[in-house]
Amino acid sequence: MVSTDALGVPDRLQLGYWLSSEEHGARELVENAAAAEAYGFETAMLSDHFHPWVPQQGNSPFAWAVLGGIAERTVKLRVGTGVSAPGHRVHPLVVAHAAATVETMMPGRFFLGLGSGERLNEQVTGDRWPPPKERRARLEEAVGIIRKLWEGKSVTHTGDHFRVERARLYTRPDMPPPIVIAAGGKKTARLAGELADGMIGVSDDPDIVEAFEASSGDTRKPRLAQVHLCWAATEEEARRTARHWWPNGGLAGPVLSELAVPEQFAAAARDVEEDDVVAGVACGPDPDVHVAAVKRFVAAGFTTVFLHQIGPEQCGFLQFAHRELLPRLRAG
Repeated sequence: MVSTDALGVPDRLQLGYWLSSEEHGARELVENAAAAEAYGFETAMLSDHFHPWVPQQGNSPFAWAVLGGIAERTVKLRVGTGVSAPGHRVHPLVVAHAAATVETMMPGRFFLGLGSGERLNEQVTGDRWPPPKERRARLEEAVGIIRKLWEGKSVTHTGDHFRVERARLYTRPDMPPPIVIAAGGKKTARLAGELADGMIGVSDDPDIVEAFEASSGDTRKPRLAQVHLCWAATEEEARRTARHWWPNGGLAGPVLSELAVPEQFAAAARDVEEDDVVAGVACGPDPDVHVAAVKRFVAAGFTTVFLHQIGPEQCGFLQFAHRELLPRLRAG
């Protein structure tokens, strides 16, 4: 049995805060999580990267260490990984071990977000980078291993992608955390529906939600999404901030999973225009702009929306969200 408390109530909009590990150091992420809770956010998601997307972002702390700090600094905030990729860099049994431990530190407040990974983070081991179909198969096998380990039995496994020999988790929660899977297309959305307790979407595409629901056969499973925002004193300042700190936002989706190092992303983004970046970012001080961006995801069928404030100005954004965004969005 899996506790789904950490995913929230699917029949009303849940509002989350995105903890961007590419843009902030470990201590800052812990402080930002505590501040988000204080300002009224219900949930948060922490990105799990080995590299930032581009060098100027400048950070990439170890997500599992950061989660330990967040567990000690928060009381109610539900927190998950967004997302961890069991495979090249971290074996599924290590993911299972880490997630089980975090759940014991914040019982009922943790969820495990999983994905098939990007070359940017996973190629560091020097292993061959597989095509999408193989990455999905690896993810499916990894989820099975993780769930077996959470049962507390000794696990031996020989599969197409992973081996496990007589592994048993001794530090385990009373109930395992829910698993959500990131889906950028219909094939992964269908896999999420079959394997997971929820889905993370990366675009306001209702077809992705429909594929997930059709595969799962359960319309009450949570659908999570990330919305990119940049609050600032003026729209012009927000646009400049988004272009500087998040130029990867202007790159086409397939590129995001294939480039190997931050310098390659920087080179690819060199010719990206400001308009290309902010096409996917709600910019400026007008709350209506940000509310509209969230509502597009709600209209597509998502039940939890995580707000990613681009750039270093997090405190001002949290105050703005507390004052202007959360009341409007919760009121419908």
